[in-house]
Amino acid sequence: MKLRKGFKQLVDEAKARITTIGLGDAKKRLGREDVVFVDLRDVRELEREGMIPGAFHCPRGMLEFWIDPESPYHKDVFASGKEFVFYCNGAWRSALAADVAQQMGLPRVLEMDGGFTAWKNAGFPVAQRESKKK
Repeated sequence: MKLRKGFKQLVDEAKARITTIGLGDAKKRLGREDVVFVDLRDVRELEREGMIPGAFHCPRGMLEFWIDPESPYHKDVFASGKEFVFYCNGAWRSALAADVAQQMGLPRVLEMDGGFTAWKNAGFPVAQRESKKK
């Protein structure tokens, strides 16, 4: 079976429609009251690798439901009017997510170039996520 579009084309098209910021610009935003870092990775990735300190975890599969105020799953953070910096492991999921969030009407959405892997490799701050399992 030949797909009409592969993931690479979808990511490239999304990146053409969104604003991507470099790691330095992202780090300058860390800790600002008007900025929310949104970690789109799976919970297992967070537990294994850690996350950007203070980031809000939104599994990629829940994003549309958490953004929409009419959804029973809506999260108030997405109605805060703040700037959102989306990231995942390597900037594929975050590109798609930022594109969708913009289409839904979230006004201030950025994607972090290189994802969490680049952040961690740059030696920037990493917080551990506690496992919910006891």
